[in-house]
Amino acid sequence: MEKFIKIHPKDNVAVALTPLPAKTTVFIDGQELLLSEDIPQGHKFALSDLGPGEPVIKYGHPIGLTKETVKAGAWIHVHNMKTALGDLLTYTYDRQASPLSPTEECFFQGYKREDGRAGVRNEIWIIPTVGCVNNVAQAIERGSQSLVQGNIDAIAAFPHPYGCSQMGDDQENTRKILADLIRHPNAGGVLVLGLGCENSNIEVLKSYIGSYDDKRIKFLSCQDSEDEISEGIHLIRELADYVSGLEREPVSCDQLIIGMKCGGSDGLSGITANPVVGGFSDLLVSKGGTTILTEVPEMFGAETLLMNRCENKELFEKTVDLINDFKNYFKSHNQTIYENPSPGNKKGGISTLEDKSLGCTQKSGSAPVRGVLSYGEQVKEKGLNLLSAPGNDLVASTALAASGAQIVLFTTGRGTPFASPVPTVKISSNSALFHKKENWIDFNCGSMVDGKELSELSAELFEYVIAVASGEKVKSEKAGFHDMAIFKQGVTL
Repeated sequence: MEKFIKIHPKDNVAVALTPLPAKTTVFIDGQELLLSEDIPQGHKFALSDLGPGEPVIKYGHPIGLTKETVKAGAWIHVHNMKTALGDLLTYTYDRQASPLSPTEECFFQGYKREDGRAGVRNEIWIIPTVGCVNNVAQAIERGSQSLVQGNIDAIAAFPHPYGCSQMGDDQENTRKILADLIRHPNAGGVLVLGLGCENSNIEVLKSYIGSYDDKRIKFLSCQDSEDEISEGIHLIRELADYVSGLEREPVSCDQLIIGMKCGGSDGLSGITANPVVGGFSDLLVSKGGTTILTEVPEMFGAETLLMNRCENKELFEKTVDLINDFKNYFKSHNQTIYENPSPGNKKGGISTLEDKSLGCTQKSGSAPVRGVLSYGEQVKEKGLNLLSAPGNDLVASTALAASGAQIVLFTTGRGTPFASPVPTVKISSNSALFHKKENWIDFNCGSMVDGKELSELSAELFEYVIAVASGEKVKSEKAGFHDMAIFKQGVTL
């Protein structure tokens, strides 16, 4: 087992793959190096003497500047390095987009919907139009569980605090996300549950939903009902009769849309889990499928790598707007753009946002960028897409589902039990987490540290995703978890 890794030939730091005690001698690039300090797993140590203000190079790119002299063999982290990022930048398009060679078509067992899309689950969703009816939605969910049988995978309510007393973009975002979820192909049937007096009431939402099949979507306004819970359960029974008649059948993988989430929660994320997801993305795209990368603030510092992979200048300019719009969002609230990484990230070995973002972008693989999506916008182009959403796990994962993702891949070095509206695959960057939280983690990339090849793991992850798409439940589904969250930016009345 390797104890450390130098990721790129240009790097002037290496990363500990296992805890390395002080006075350990390592051999790298034909030289002997004595570690002067304990180096925790996932953390960096200097390969040469660095003076104050010198670039720290990882992944072949600068991840920050030294704050003081750092000797070879010393631990290098937040105490002796800092970000080098600025605010708004001017970018130049340097096209480096290379199409992937097509690979053999493959299939999963999914549900073909009347609008031409495919679902990987056959669930019944209860979507509240406003937070006031959350408890009613959950009561209907509880009262309908006996109907979960046969081809019905789950009945789930998605409470949220919005839908009224909102203004501008917030109100628009809520309506878009709710409409996106109502139309989502993983839902064989949907009960839209309104109050009656809210801003985003049922009649308003219908204009966002567009045409719909009344066998698949039912509506209930609580103020118009004498007993909204019993009437809601009755409508769920009607939906169950319809949904239970739908069956899985072979569907080409070119119908799969997979969301990719989490910038990097520890120092191993950009070495193990994220590159494996990147390999998976390339595999799926090569078969005509689609992946979506989000968490815009966690692209800061590596955004040019994505910009230069845009298929054309129009997409490049959209990506520039994607990045700068988010920076302006921070500035409009008088917040520091680079207040990242989190305490957990730092404990895991990530020192700066550049460090995190260069790890984050590993999930994008090497495919050209073929689409750039605003928040709440659905995928139109097959291949790799970029989506505007924040780093918040619940908000970003919901945004991926709203854009059309049937499954979300979530890499983690720290672990989390959360779910999203769609199956959320937890992928560990290290084996210690996998063994400690087997009730959370679905797939382990820590085996790379023990010598398993990246390409092998990417192929295994692809097969696992096909199994999930064909009905195998992930850990959060087995626990009965369903979460959703909507991005709030502005004023609440």
